[in-house]
Amino acid sequence: MTSTPHTRSSGDARDLAQVERANASGRIPVVFVHGLWLLPTSWDRWADVFEAAGFAPLTPGWPDDPDTVAEANAHPEVFAGKGVGEVADHFCGLIEKLDRTPVVVGHSFGGLITQIIAGRGLSRASVAIDPAPFRGVLPLPLSSLRAASAVLGNPANYHRAVPLTYEQFRYSFANAVSEDEARALYSEFAVPASGEPLFQAAAANVNPWTEVRVDTLNPERGPLLVISGEKDHTVPWAIAHASYKKQLKNGSSVTEIAEISGRGHALTIDSGWREVAETALAFVRRFADGTRGDRTGGDAA
Repeated sequence: MTSTPHTRSSGDARDLAQVERANASGRIPVVFVHGLWLLPTSWDRWADVFEAAGFAPLTPGWPDDPDTVAEANAHPEVFAGKGVGEVADHFCGLIEKLDRTPVVVGHSFGGLITQIIAGRGLSRASVAIDPAPFRGVLPLPLSSLRAASAVLGNPANYHRAVPLTYEQFRYSFANAVSEDEARALYSEFAVPASGEPLFQAAAANVNPWTEVRVDTLNPERGPLLVISGEKDHTVPWAIAHASYKKQLKNGSSVTEIAEISGRGHALTIDSGWREVAETALAFVRRFADGTRGDRTGGDAA
């Protein structure tokens, strides 16, 4: 008998349960969106901080995400073939089940998804942390090319799930922490990832039909904060700032950027995560109770 590949049926139920819990709470939801090579559990500590601050946190997965790092490494094939458009639609579908318009916080490709969601007018405030670039963001630093080479170096990876070696994780995520912490982060958090989003992002500026696009001018976008880690190799300041400059053209909404000194791409999960969480929370608190309305039938602010 052949083994059955892992599926995300349990994850789908978990995500819907989080939606129901948020709706029942009457609180403003905060939807956290993880990026490549991580799972929703990478947000667990953030969720605790935002819940203590009076919000209703949700940490949904990408389609078919396993529940644990062990499951992810045992069944890497479940990550393959997940593109930006599918993931964005998945999160938007969950958000549309919420009674109240949520805050959205995302990291890396989750930061890109966050901006897509905001561009569709589905977020009351958004925080994009070291966000992957979208169409129109032009800088391509050498460190970003090196970080992406683990996937882009082999065209066949477009359709595969690609794990990072420890050395690749050390350069791409954990360059700003000690060797001991880097190894601990790799063991606790790193999982394989779909190669497709990286190929999509690499081709975004030459593909007029790309899914890697953000409506930066939508007057319903809502306030947006871009957070950049000073020492990030994967999404360095040049990319984060170029994304900010594109978003700044939205004359209807607040757009801000903050740089966190001494931090790399692992800034949401490493030992300094709380500083980043508090930076995001301070921005969210300024705007979450603003004039952006809730859906009909919701518990209005």
